[in-house]
Amino acid sequence: MAKEQRLEWRVNMPNGTSEKLETEHGFFYRVWMRLQGLFERFFLKIWRFLEKAWSIGASEPKKVAHCLKVGLALSLVSLFYYMRPLYDGVGGNAMWAVMTVVVVFEYTVGAMLCKCVNRVIGTFLAASLGIGVHWVATQSGQQFEPIILGVSVFLLATFSRFIPSIKATFDYGAMIFILTFSLVSMSGYRVDELLVLAQTRVSTIGIGTSICIFTSMLLCPVWAGNELHLLIIRNTEKLADSIDGCVAEYFNNNEDINVNDTDLGKKLQGYKCALNSKAAEESMANLARWEPPHGQFDFRHPWKQYLKIGAAIRNSAFCVESLRSCINSEIQVPEFLKKNLSDACTRLSSQCSQVLKELSMMMKTMTKSSKIDLSVGEMNIAVQELQNGLKSLPNSLLLPPMHENDSNRQPTTKQFAVPLIDILPVATAVSLLTEIAGRIEGIVEEVNILAVLAEFKFKAASDEKSQQNQSNTDKIDDDGTMKTPSKGLSST
Repeated sequence: MAKEQRLEWRVNMPNGTSEKLETEHGFFYRVWMRLQGLFERFFLKIWRFLEKAWSIGASEPKKVAHCLKVGLALSLVSLFYYMRPLYDGVGGNAMWAVMTVVVVFEYTVGAMLCKCVNRVIGTFLAASLGIGVHWVATQSGQQFEPIILGVSVFLLATFSRFIPSIKATFDYGAMIFILTFSLVSMSGYRVDELLVLAQTRVSTIGIGTSICIFTSMLLCPVWAGNELHLLIIRNTEKLADSIDGCVAEYFNNNEDINVNDTDLGKKLQGYKCALNSKAAEESMANLARWEPPHGQFDFRHPWKQYLKIGAAIRNSAFCVESLRSCINSEIQVPEFLKKNLSDACTRLSSQCSQVLKELSMMMKTMTKSSKIDLSVGEMNIAVQELQNGLKSLPNSLLLPPMHENDSNRQPTTKQFAVPLIDILPVATAVSLLTEIAGRIEGIVEEVNILAVLAEFKFKAASDEKSQQNQSNTDKIDDDGTMKTPSKGLSST
């Protein structure tokens, strides 16, 4: 019997050939393919999320440690629910301990201590005042009791956060005070054992804050003061790199320089970190005052002085931003003008960078530098040389060439305007470099005040020599004694 023949559809193509027309797949097949695509995209997103989380954890291990500490604190406080003896001691109010851990646990020790102290004091004061108001209300009779409680809640909720000094420093504590006072007052109207309720609530909050304090301070602590210290140091180093990079880009002294290089681009834009760090500096300085002595920082470390140093760094960064705008200007500067001022500008930028890096090393090691006076003096000399170089440019470079027959004629206004347009961008860059040097002296003065207030130590001669050897390999300046820098930089 002959084999059964299946009907086959073919399509004639323009080139004379024919192709088989494939039949469409069924409904369930199309549904399955769509589901398969959804699953693939879903798992791809999960994989990308895990890769991103891994990269964040690898680059910032402190955040991973913080997550682990939060989990450990929540696990410890949850024992008051899981273990019967602990649960019998606090009762259903154990939830307040869990809520305390969730609310007050912060990234830095200073922020966590600030919230803990505000929460404990606010809760204690509110519970005490709530019991007192409840006693006064009960002594006034049933008719006036709800009126007194309602008026007290209204007044305290309205005016406790209205005072500017309290809102600025103890806003979180005032909020907890209002919350606790309202709960205690309203609970006292229906609950007979109000004293026991207030006592258990205060004790559970104390348990939660204690667990947070010990977990945060004993396991990989992150100190707000140390973060502020490192932030100021990084901003100082980035400012130094930006000054060097801007001048190198403008005069293009290095033939191997590549403006499009990623690392060079980060250095050129490093000054923006100082411009955008004001809010972070103020927050860290306020939180650092809550922290106990730690590391190389004493109890009354001058954290406010770091704000003054940060402000001085920002003043210099503003000038660097203006210099950057001058460099990116569309006005083309003649090469012969750049050539005549290149060495002086490069030397001044190098001296400015050296002073900033030495200040960074002073703060990093908390020691007084013996080279800061010399560096500032060399920077002043470089400023004077640059100003003299600009003033001593030959007139032949600034004026257009004249013919022999025009020797007795004065250059026209238009001829003067053309050289003026050529020299104006260079003069602006020179003026900004001079202003940057002057503002760096302000940074030196603020760091000098910090050295006095924080009692920076002197280094022995042997330590200074060993650090000099290290600076040759690691590009780190040595330290020693430090004196008050000289003043008086003038700008063109």
